[in-house]
Amino acid sequence: MEIGAYSFGDTQRGPDGSSRSTAEAVKNLFDAIVLADQVGLDYFGVGEHHTASMPASSPGALIAAAAAATTQITLGSAASIIGTDDPVRVFQQFATADAISGGGRIEITAGRGSSVETFPLFGFDLNDYDELYAQKLDLLLTLNNSRTENVTWSGTVRPPIPNLAVVPRPVSGSLPIWIATGGSAPSSVRAGRLGLPISYGIIGGQPHRFAPLANLYRQSAQQAGHTDNNIKVSVATFGLVAPTKQEAIDRLYPGWVNLNLEMGKLRGWPAPQRRDFLAQVDAPNAYFVGDPDDVAERIVDLHRHLGHMRHFLQGDHGGLPQEHLLESIGLLATEVKPRVARLLAAK
Repeated sequence: MEIGAYSFGDTQRGPDGSSRSTAEAVKNLFDAIVLADQVGLDYFGVGEHHTASMPASSPGALIAAAAAATTQITLGSAASIIGTDDPVRVFQQFATADAISGGGRIEITAGRGSSVETFPLFGFDLNDYDELYAQKLDLLLTLNNSRTENVTWSGTVRPPIPNLAVVPRPVSGSLPIWIATGGSAPSSVRAGRLGLPISYGIIGGQPHRFAPLANLYRQSAQQAGHTDNNIKVSVATFGLVAPTKQEAIDRLYPGWVNLNLEMGKLRGWPAPQRRDFLAQVDAPNAYFVGDPDDVAERIVDLHRHLGHMRHFLQGDHGGLPQEHLLESIGLLATEVKPRVARLLAAK
């Protein structure tokens, strides 16, 4: 089981509650990735958002920088919003990061995005949501699967590519490409039919209820003739590790309130209530918040339902102090990861 973390960037807050700079948030994220490599975390994902509170708007740039400053950790997007980006540029950015890393540590996770700020920002029509994703995913896979530098592709959502060079090529010829989903059955089927690994982002409810989707994914892959090691499941959840469960709860809660207040303004959600937060922090619910024993046991219990090979946590939202994120990363690598390995070996 691989253990990791992910982030959209998290803009810190001053003593008076005012937001600090987004530049500082990006530097904090870079520092967190470097630490994750040093302490032995397996994976770090950089998500794509374009807001003042979550400013990691360019996963490819951050991952390329981190590739030069790390030696072991796998780095990927979590996720790249492929429908409103140019797959050629996404592929080139991640292939560049792959070259910088020496090869074998860079992945792309292609997602639709549950937030839609990229549509007005880049001039796309939200009514084209599905078609943009389908065609641009096809282009990304065409680029990645090409055996030569020259690529030919045509569609209706961007100009065609008539046998043009798309460089650099990844060190080993191609990159791992994952499909990201928040729990869509069609996305599970799509990933299975394409023979691509799938990453489930679980932000609420009971994660074990994703088991039928994971089964659907594997069945779809088998029916399409995909039985290789590329058929695998990862899980991304909210979570924070601290020396005690109460400390983890107390650290995560203020940022959770800030995040839900912000999202509530955009989506018409009711004001966040502490009871709603507390309902999610205990098994079998979705926030993996606790001490190392608690978090490790919950990851292993979820593995019993989903059979996933990677579990990664996001705890830095709403202005979580940087020192709490760094401590969580350290505990994930040095305490949670070995506990998970022991528990799985004992099953």
